Amino acid sequence: MALAEAGARGRLLRWPRVLLFGDSITEYSFQENGWGAYLAERLVRKCDVVNRGISGYNTRWAKLVLPRLITESTSADSIVAVTIFFGANDSALKELNPKQHVPLEEYAANLKGMVQYLKSVDVTADRIILITPPPLQESAWEKACLAKGDKLNRCNATTGQYAQACVQVARECGTDVLDLWTLMQKNQDFSSYLSDGLHLSAKGNSFLAAQLWSRLENKLSALPSLLPYWRDVDHTNPEASLL
Repeated sequence: MALAEAGARGRLLRWPRVLLFGDSITEYSFQENGWGAYLAERLVRKCDVVNRGISGYNTRWAKLVLPRLITESTSADSIVAVTIFFGANDSALKELNPKQHVPLEEYAANLKGMVQYLKSVDVTADRIILITPPPLQESAWEKACLAKGDKLNRCNATTGQYAQACVQVARECGTDVLDLWTLMQKNQDFSSYLSDGLHLSAKGNSFLAAQLWSRLENKLSALPSLLPYWRDVDHTNPEASLL
């Protein structure tokens, strides 16, 4: 059978999608042992996990980008889950990092605006998960800053205020939330979760993956595997199984 004919006979295969939207902690999540890679492995043959992490970005920039990633006419109906994971850059100290800093009230408004936009294109609240920034290990991040000729430009207490704002937005908007800042500090020495005081270590990636999967598993468990298991394909008439 010609490929064009097979395509005409068969229904278009559309993989559902999980969209990971965030800053560098999301962008790096497909690295070896990353939390995004973990999700992609768990969801193979069920849906695509799409990495839209953009290193260095804050919510002021992200809210402008989001409508270019998801529109009602092209893609919203295939979205089964979206993570919105910003705050590590927004919470940078204004006097030391004015380019990335976003004031706390604007950060909350930007998150709320992104959730409202998703709802407007029919991505319902139950498919949205907000993730707070992780805690900041100041001494390790200060070393990373000094190595670049900069001063310590973030502090954990300030990051915590942004995390609390993220939790509040989720409560007001009816979405799920993963309060990484609080959960990681239940273990008093949280430094092992971070590679440089800000970004996640292998242990931090594993921790986030497990926490996120516990929230996604129920949402996505009913998704069928796409295409039949190879032993179930009728080898004498594969068209009957695959088209």
